[in-house]
Amino acid sequence: MSEFTILPPLSLYIHIPWCVQKCPYCDFNSHALASALPEQVYIDCLLEDLEQHLPEIWGRRLSSVFIGGGTPSLFSPESIDRLLSGVRARIPGPPDIEITLEANPGTVEQGRFNELHAAGINRLSIGIQSFHDDKLQALGRIHNRVEAIKAVETAHYAGFENFNLDLMFGLPAQSIQQGLDDLHTAIALQPSHLSWYQLTIEPNTLFYSRPPRLPDDEAIWGLQQQGQQLLNDQGFGQYEISAYAREGRQCQHNLNYWQFGDYLGIGAGAHGKISRSDTNSVERHWKLRQPQAYMYARPDDRLAGSRLLTTNDLIFEFMLNALRLKQGFEIESFEHHTGLSIECIKTICNQAIEKGLLDVTQQGYRPTDLGYRFLNDLINLFENEEA
Repeated sequence: MSEFTILPPLSLYIHIPWCVQKCPYCDFNSHALASALPEQVYIDCLLEDLEQHLPEIWGRRLSSVFIGGGTPSLFSPESIDRLLSGVRARIPGPPDIEITLEANPGTVEQGRFNELHAAGINRLSIGIQSFHDDKLQALGRIHNRVEAIKAVETAHYAGFENFNLDLMFGLPAQSIQQGLDDLHTAIALQPSHLSWYQLTIEPNTLFYSRPPRLPDDEAIWGLQQQGQQLLNDQGFGQYEISAYAREGRQCQHNLNYWQFGDYLGIGAGAHGKISRSDTNSVERHWKLRQPQAYMYARPDDRLAGSRLLTTNDLIFEFMLNALRLKQGFEIESFEHHTGLSIECIKTICNQAIEKGLLDVTQQGYRPTDLGYRFLNDLINLFENEEA
């Protein structure tokens, strides 16, 4: 039985599901636009959705907000302003709270970035993926190299000091040099954060039914090693599997996920996780996926499902997230965020240490270099571990 003495930080995820077109590698809940955006109706629904959760979180404050998609930058700055004003009126947060909005090149312009900044967005995550036009075409992206660079320059001009660039590697017919060129171009644009991750073929995507020819494992591993060295040399410290940041610029919202914090999820298909000290339980929830069904449902019918996490779930899901971090986790964090004693995983931690996958730190545990390379093997040791 878990028991919470301190509740973890609370974040808010807001899902906007529309995009211009669906990319062939994307398995997110995104839907190509077929008509005009129902911005005002959808924002009404988001705020109603949020109100349904207020009784669960009375007295708690938000630590971060993330607006993802889809392509949230399709929404007007006026709509984003109205959305954020509604959030602030319902849940308090610090004046400098991190508020991130995902944006794609080709859906933004300088005036729009200026207005988004004025509305309270203080961090952008820009989906570049590559600076090579042939690779962008292969990925089904609607922008080109010139538009990608212009979007980043526009973010600078609008006053964004904190922004992430999304890049992928292991792309169809991509050479090591092309992958490194993408990193060099991104670094020259002076982002505060880079998400650099390998293209994977996911079920329920076009690439899954018609797989492209990808580089072999040896070439991908070579690119990954050289790219990580380049990023380190240029001052981007790796703090998670695919996340690299300038000092002090780690994404607070994603850190809360990886540290097994709490988060509300509102919007079509959004997921959330909430810890309750009154019931000593952790519950996951998820919303109706189809935008039309979500918008036309009654407020209390937008919840598609929920489930309480078992002790096994708590242990495995904590490790699934926390072991992605280079620094690993602290014992205090495990106990506060799961409500469990560290004693319930000591045996399996010792087994992981014997296998060379886990190290003891001054305050907890972290993956070794071997454990980080074979992270799935390390995480799977904790599956079905009973307290």
